[in-house]
Amino acid sequence: MENNEVTPAENTVAERVDNEAPEQIRVRIEKRDRMLAEGTDPYPVELPINSTIKQVISNYQHLEIDEQSPESLGVAGRVMLMRGSGKLQFVVLQDGEGNRIQVMFSAAEVGLDSLKALKTDVDLGDYLFVYGPAIRSKRGELSIFAVPSAEIPAWKLAAKAIRPLPKTFVSEDGEEMTLSEESRIRRRHLDMIVRPAARDMVRMRAKVVRSLREYFDQAGFIEIETPMLQNIHGGAAARPFQTHMNAYDTELFLRIAPELFLKRAVVGGIEKVFEINRNFRNEGADSSHSPEFTMLEAYEAYGTYDTMAQRTREFIQKAARDAFGSEKVILADGSEYDLSGSWKSISLYDCVSEAVGEEITPDTSIERLREIADEREIGYADHAVAGKIVEEIFEATVGDHIWEPTFVRDYPVDTSPLVRQHRSLPGRVEKWDLYVRGFELATAYSELVDPVVQRERFEAQALAAANGDPEAMVLDEDFLEAMEQGMPPTGGMGMGLDRLLMALTGQGIRETITFPLTKRI
Repeated sequence: MENNEVTPAENTVAERVDNEAPEQIRVRIEKRDRMLAEGTDPYPVELPINSTIKQVISNYQHLEIDEQSPESLGVAGRVMLMRGSGKLQFVVLQDGEGNRIQVMFSAAEVGLDSLKALKTDVDLGDYLFVYGPAIRSKRGELSIFAVPSAEIPAWKLAAKAIRPLPKTFVSEDGEEMTLSEESRIRRRHLDMIVRPAARDMVRMRAKVVRSLREYFDQAGFIEIETPMLQNIHGGAAARPFQTHMNAYDTELFLRIAPELFLKRAVVGGIEKVFEINRNFRNEGADSSHSPEFTMLEAYEAYGTYDTMAQRTREFIQKAARDAFGSEKVILADGSEYDLSGSWKSISLYDCVSEAVGEEITPDTSIERLREIADEREIGYADHAVAGKIVEEIFEATVGDHIWEPTFVRDYPVDTSPLVRQHRSLPGRVEKWDLYVRGFELATAYSELVDPVVQRERFEAQALAAANGDPEAMVLDEDFLEAMEQGMPPTGGMGMGLDRLLMALTGQGIRETITFPLTKRI
């Protein structure tokens, strides 16, 4: 098997002008230099465009064979195919949405010199402007027939591509491919050029974000922006990225969650508040985790975790309808996933008890929990509290196997320092995690608003940190001071936007993030 992709060694800037650069790149640079020397700008600042490829396709489907549009059209696109010989040349242009149209060049209309220059100067991957009427070719293909006017040329180079488009190769599985998975992620611009699914994901993500904002706006929520650089990291159990600010000569953290600042807004009277923005966690990266990701968080005064469960179901279903036209979505493997109706709820402790064959409660000793985990070869950290071991057992025995949308409710108090004590179940808090297709998608709380209890929880977290827990929260005096001003009963929820795209499409997280972070090679 021959892989014709451009290799990393061929991508250094110095090679662009080095005699040892790949021949195609050298030839294209020579063309650029020659055109500049001849007074032709291969990168013009403006072009007489009066239509788009999409508009041409939409407006002129009615044309019969050899029938032309009454007006000439100026369009531009990337050259994806060139063929022809003698006094005829055919070029296929593609726009940003993947729409394509054929352009026909005839020496009788554009002139022999112009046709020769087209064949000499234009390569696959270049951006090309063309001018002329729409026409239905003799083979029945809607095309543009390049014809110059007194003021506008039949064609003009819009941007010279120095690098060739990647070539297609056959994988070890016999599949015809243009880019390997790793190349698609590292060179997303190429992925979007050659693979419609990559462009579709970008547009799908935009539709989903727009749908979420519409939902919260219609529900009376205010969108705000909270700091990404923070003096103290908090709002989640996660390792932060740390940096240094020269102006203040102080250590700062990239935020791991916007929670503590959004709650300050609730204290300040913004009783329905949300944010869609970036978070950063210095942890592992895999098919469902990225160190840089987009989070939606929302808080509603006088709401509970039940309120947020209803809202979460509603806005996810709305996003599915807005992006796919249905609450039953088709995943990447062709299967259907049903997000419609009301969703199931289960108890964390009840389903763990059923999975291990004995009753597990908040009173179960940590020694017994370790034994259960060890018997099933379920890993846990040495510093893990009892509730954390229960959650690890749940993930391994239940969570990874939950397929339909399911709210897993009522978590251990010792793993949930920002959550209100359950009103009727001792040792538990009013928290749920939403699972879909075996992974956690969202979480919500009845928020802890008692500043005295919150301080006690933070102090317990500080002790956990001293015992070696790198994800333990730190005591945030500014946040406690805000809470001491009085915070109404509040429901809060958080969801990874990238994971929502995973749920809706069946793709991994690196596919749903347009430009995911990758290790430099």
